[in-house]
Amino acid sequence: MPDSQQQPPRSSAGQTDPAAFLLCGARLTDGRAVDVRLGGGRIEAVGTAGSLTAGASGALAAKVNLDGYLLLPAPAEAHAHGDTALTADGDGPLAYDDKEIQRRATEAALLQLGHGATALRSHVRVGDVQGLDALAAVLQVRRSLRGLTELTTVAMPRVLTGAAGADGLAMLRDALKMGASVVGGCPDADPDPTGYVELVLELASEHGCPVDLHTDAADPARLSRLAAMAGGLRPGVTLGPCAGLGRLPSEVASRAADQLAAAGVTVVCVPQGGCGSADRRGTAPVRLLRAAGVRVAAGSGALRDTSNPVGRGDPLEAAYLLASRHGLRPEDAYDMVSCTARAALGLPEVRVEAGFPAELLAVRGDRLAGALSLAYSRIVVHRGRVVARTSAVREYCNSATDPGRELPRQGRGEPS
Repeated sequence: MPDSQQQPPRSSAGQTDPAAFLLCGARLTDGRAVDVRLGGGRIEAVGTAGSLTAGASGALAAKVNLDGYLLLPAPAEAHAHGDTALTADGDGPLAYDDKEIQRRATEAALLQLGHGATALRSHVRVGDVQGLDALAAVLQVRRSLRGLTELTTVAMPRVLTGAAGADGLAMLRDALKMGASVVGGCPDADPDPTGYVELVLELASEHGCPVDLHTDAADPARLSRLAAMAGGLRPGVTLGPCAGLGRLPSEVASRAADQLAAAGVTVVCVPQGGCGSADRRGTAPVRLLRAAGVRVAAGSGALRDTSNPVGRGDPLEAAYLLASRHGLRPEDAYDMVSCTARAALGLPEVRVEAGFPAELLAVRGDRLAGALSLAYSRIVVHRGRVVARTSAVREYCNSATDPGRELPRQGRGEPS
């Protein structure tokens, strides 16, 4: 079964739950206050606040009061590294024990789910010292978290060309047989980057799976060859984090962007930075790429590993940085971590409208700009049911000059 296939919510007995689920009084980005009825893993109806009931089934599994919350399509994490996440505080070399990887990858996926990401694509190293053990561990995490989040894996070998790459190519084939759903890798690390890309594209075409390459994209000639080879491949080619594009002269970067757009290549940028070596910080030129017609999504990249020891894995932080640093409208910035990120992962579109998948995020606030700045309280809906809640309340002590005066209590209690 493909990782991205949506399934209806199931009860503890394993049967599809026919009862409706009602979200009450949520605010949409257009300012409307609405009720949203969910059922069978999809949005059944959206109506004016107070207007919806249990629906045709007559059964209501639960009702959640979302007064004071903004309801959005759930984000998707388009660029993560589950096998190396949460290793920044470790002593000595990186541990590739399968149980340890499972623990870290599970904790990282749940952390990102709590932020709102109901779908996650994780790049996993194969070959070298770890062989296929890291992939096997992350695939086990995918199975254990099914029903909570959709986790897909990108098999990422280091070297594929020449005599040294023969084992890597064989291991990449084995990775696909094991269950990796995306062919990936790091052509920048291979002695023959163009040959590396050719092998990846051939294998992806043979298996009918997408490609997601981890590259700095700092060499315009190499990027031009990649775009020429990638054009027309289905289900598509994704590149990230492509920070090197931002270091090229503007006319060179514009030409490369035009080539990527013509080839239908998706770019996943990492606004937080820190997804690679320390000398390759920065972010892809988001506005230039978008102006050229390139589909640009945003991911979080490194999550508290050696590349970024303070990484948060929060899609809303990525959107905040896109708005604050790159001048995007909050709506466009959030789209890059939600709808566009889902499209990059091959997932169906989500809107807060009847008929769409019930993949939703409720955040405390009335407007999107404010939510990107102060989105501490969150409620996450996956496959039509609440799978994570985060509640934040800020309280102040009494004033020393007027101890009898109550200071405001910011935040409200958990929605009922």
